[in-house]
Amino acid sequence: MTATTTATAQDDTPSEGRTRWNAIADGLTRLLPHDLLALVNRIGIAAIFFFSGRTKVDGFLTLTDGAYELFRTEYKLPLIPPEIAAHLAAYAEHLFPLLLVLGLFTRLSALALLGMTLAIQFFVYPDAWPTHLSWAGLLLYLVGRGGGAFSLDRLLHLH
Repeated sequence: MTATTTATAQDDTPSEGRTRWNAIADGLTRLLPHDLLALVNRIGIAAIFFFSGRTKVDGFLTLTDGAYELFRTEYKLPLIPPEIAAHLAAYAEHLFPLLLVLGLFTRLSALALLGMTLAIQFFVYPDAWPTHLSWAGLLLYLVGRGGGAFSLDRLLHLH
């Protein structure tokens, strides 16, 4: 064996530190399976949108005057009249988070909230991209991987 061949063979052998790190990473993968991550993502992102929806209503789903005013003066979405946009947003911010918590139609609900996130990013608060990117990350995980074992989707074989 030449010196070049020996050096190449030694370079292919993982270092002790890398081997140790890979063992830790494998342990974390077992400790934090997809099913747990999906549940935490579903509840976490649902809370953000649900509580936003609650700021727009009194009682069950009666829109506040302030909600209409926000859509008229601050949000100013293109193509949709403010009165309709206020209702759509308030209903979506209640329905889709509820579905996410239940794990029912998880991918569809996450996709709907991702669409809302993109609308907020591009038309309402373009400077808030770090927040919207974090929402998108949680939602994209759910769109791509589904709601996990702790979901009605799995129970109903809808995954």
